[in-house]
Amino acid sequence: GHEKGAFTGATQARPGLVESAHGGTLFLDEVGDIPLAQQVKLLRLLETGTYRRVGSTELRHADIRVVSATHRHLAQMVAEGRFREDLYYRLGTFPIHLPPLRERREDIAPLAQALLERVAPGRKLQLAAGAMALLQTQSFPGNVRELRNLLERAALLCDGHTIGVEQMHEALTCGLAPVVAAAPGEMGTAMDDTTLARLLAEHQGSRATLAQRLGMSERSLYRRLRLLKGTDAARA
Repeated sequence: GHEKGAFTGATQARPGLVESAHGGTLFLDEVGDIPLAQQVKLLRLLETGTYRRVGSTELRHADIRVVSATHRHLAQMVAEGRFREDLYYRLGTFPIHLPPLRERREDIAPLAQALLERVAPGRKLQLAAGAMALLQTQSFPGNVRELRNLLERAALLCDGHTIGVEQMHEALTCGLAPVVAAAPGEMGTAMDDTTLARLLAEHQGSRATLAQRLGMSERSLYRRLRLLKGTDAARA
C-alpha cells in the first residue's frame, strides 16, 4: 500500500495486499522469483507481522496466514546465494510437494471438469469418454496450465455440449509446439490452415482475441495469416 503523495500519481492513500489480507490468508505465487532486496521485507513481515506503507514511517501490524508457491528449487537457490536461507526456513513450516500432472493421472478427470467450468462458464460442457481417454495419454509438461489451455481450445472447437474425440484431437494438434522444439516466438505452427481460418471467422476477424485464445502472440498469428493468404492466392 501507499500514502497520499508517496509518488507521482498517488492522489490518495491505498491499502496494499498485506493490509487487505488482515485476518485472513495471503497467497504468494512464485515466491522464488522475489528479488533478494525484497526478500528481507517479506522475512520481517513473517517474523514480526509488521510492515510499512510506501511513503510512511508508521509501523503497521497484519494478522495473516501466508501460503506460498514456487516452481523453483529453493534449496539450490539458497546454496547459490539467490535466496535467503532464513526466509527459506521461515516459509518451510509445512511444505507440500505437488508432483507433475503426468505422475498423478487420477487427478486429470476432476481437474478437467473443474477447468471446463472456468474456461466455458455457463455452457455446462462435458467430456466424452473417448476425449477423456485421449487426455489421459498426454504428458502435460506444462502441467495444469497446459491442461487448461487445451480444454479452452477444445471448448472453442465444440459447438454442442459434449467435447468429443474429434474436437479433442483437433485441440491437441493446434496447440503449442513442445518447448524443446519450438523456435522463440513461433507458437501454434501445427495448426492447419482450415482450422485457423474458421476460428478467425468465429472471432469476427479479431487477431488479438484469437491469438490470446490460442496461446500464441499476435505477431505469430499475423505471420500465419499472411502465409494463409499467400497460399490461397497461389491456389487461385
